Amino acid sequence: MRRRGVLGHAGLAGILASGCAPAVLAQPVIRWRLATACHPSLDAVYSGTEQFARQLGLLSGGRLQVTLLPAEEPVAPLALLEALQAGEIDALHAVPSHFVGIDECFALDSAVPFGLNSRQMNTWQLEGNGLRLLRDFYAQHQIVNFPMGNSGAQMGGWFRRELDSPADLVDLRMQMGGLGARVLQSLGALPQQLPMGELVGAIERGQLDAVEWVGPHDDRKLGLSRVARYYYYPGWWEGSAQLSLYCNAKAWRALPPDLKAMVESAAQSAHAGIQARYDMLNPVALKQVVAAGVRVKAFPKPVLDAAFKASNALCADLSRRNPAWRRIYADYSAFRREQNLWHRLPEAHFDRYMQSARI
Repeated sequence: MRRRGVLGHAGLAGILASGCAPAVLAQPVIRWRLATACHPSLDAVYSGTEQFARQLGLLSGGRLQVTLLPAEEPVAPLALLEALQAGEIDALHAVPSHFVGIDECFALDSAVPFGLNSRQMNTWQLEGNGLRLLRDFYAQHQIVNFPMGNSGAQMGGWFRRELDSPADLVDLRMQMGGLGARVLQSLGALPQQLPMGELVGAIERGQLDAVEWVGPHDDRKLGLSRVARYYYYPGWWEGSAQLSLYCNAKAWRALPPDLKAMVESAAQSAHAGIQARYDMLNPVALKQVVAAGVRVKAFPKPVLDAAFKASNALCADLSRRNPAWRRIYADYSAFRREQNLWHRLPEAHFDRYMQSARI
């Protein structure tokens, strides 16, 4: 028995020495280039991108190594999307609603005016039909998508003057993108899109009347609380601002099944982590801007009602002229209706009570 055991070990040693070890001991390293459309100053998001790259390397034991490309200089999200589709990069972390100029369906993977909240969005994609429907849409763009981050409901932005009625939106020059900009335009506003670094100066000089950005943490860091007195809520155009991980379809198909599972696992971890960081940082920042004299105000109901009506008209128009939108939005809106039926009872009542209680 001892002799057979020794021979067994000797045989293994011989195999290793001969270079004929099993494939599992010598699997090739796959290297991915990951870009982000978010500047490092958006630290809650950027740290999530870093977390994804780091965790994927650990999960794979170094078999899938992700290099996060520098993002110090602003790069247009559209250029990054084109680089992904061309295979110049392997993955991209971005806000899908940035790409509504290509197709409005991108917004359904991120933010639709008066759409799902972050918890409902997560459920629609992971347990409902959302991810399947979006994957069908993204296939034509050579993209495989994964939810990877959410800011939660955003604030409604910084205004130089108060809003009392929808009439105050007429000729309002406001920084805004995505489908929300189309809704504002239909209400008489003049939506603008300036680079992040120009926003504070634009509102300070009177070039802009209002700026929509993210929420208290990012807005305060950018300096918006220094140049506008009124801070409105909620960001009805982004009740859930989801980010996504886009994988180049060819690069994704080249991965073995176990590495695909690791990409999904690392993306889910970053997805939860990004919103947790926002939920941790925003209350602190909100107290700081209030202490600095900013007036935090809710949008008047007539303003919300007008925006809601215009948003429904926009979505109906898109359903008439965009077949992909019609197919996905039909499921999205039906899911929203069912979720609101449920959330308005235990969830909303519990939240309202706790928010009014002295704790």
